[in-house]
Amino acid sequence: MSIVKINVLTVPDEQRETLERRFAARAGAVESSDGFEWFELLRPVEGTDTYLVYTRWRSEEDFQRWMEGRGQAAHGGAQGEKPRPAATDATLWSFEVVQQAAPRQG
Repeated sequence: MSIVKINVLTVPDEQRETLERRFAARAGAVESSDGFEWFELLRPVEGTDTYLVYTRWRSEEDFQRWMEGRGQAAHGGAQGEKPRPAATDATLWSFEVVQQAAPRQG
């Protein structure tokens, strides 16, 4: 089964728009990567300053290949002027998918 990577980002109120704009600008950066299955940027609704960046991959190896290549550039590994991060803290959670469900057709 697939693996899920959730990047937990602490984002101050004044940086929310910047973070969302940066993710909108990167649209398409991961979608054509081998093994990529899903992406969601989750905005907090109440009581927290924590955004979740959810990605789903066919395997850990596919995720690592992306991180070593295009993902490194997407996460500030490219040369040149780097903008100040919108998040003040980041933690990466990793999970294996052991069960899943989809809406019934019908």
